Amino acid sequence: MKDTERARFKTILTARRAELEALSRNSTAARQPVELDQQSVGRLTRQDALQQQAMANAQEVRRANEQRKIDAALTRIADDDYGWCEDCGEAIAVRRLEIDPTALRCAACAGAMGG
Repeated sequence: MKDTERARFKTILTARRAELEALSRNSTAARQPVELDQQSVGRLTRQDALQQQAMANAQEVRRANEQRKIDAALTRIADDDYGWCEDCGEAIAVRRLEIDPTALRCAACAGAMGG
């Protein structure tokens, strides 16, 4: 992989990480515990609030997982290991990395694993 391509993927990954961090900060209120006060929140409204809280928490887990993948990819870039399949050692196609810059496997190995 060329240095220019590696630098481009580093920029893409860094921007995505910053975007995820901003989304996480903006959803802090949605993940707060739901008040049990029956006077201010009716039963159905409280159930809706609990459901929204659960969805916000699930989104946060997905964001955290994606951030870990991004951090690992950035480490591989820094270590000059980025773009190489962790199973067979062959280069991962740039087109595959454009779709998923955190990919660890080439298309053949990923297909063999079922994903």
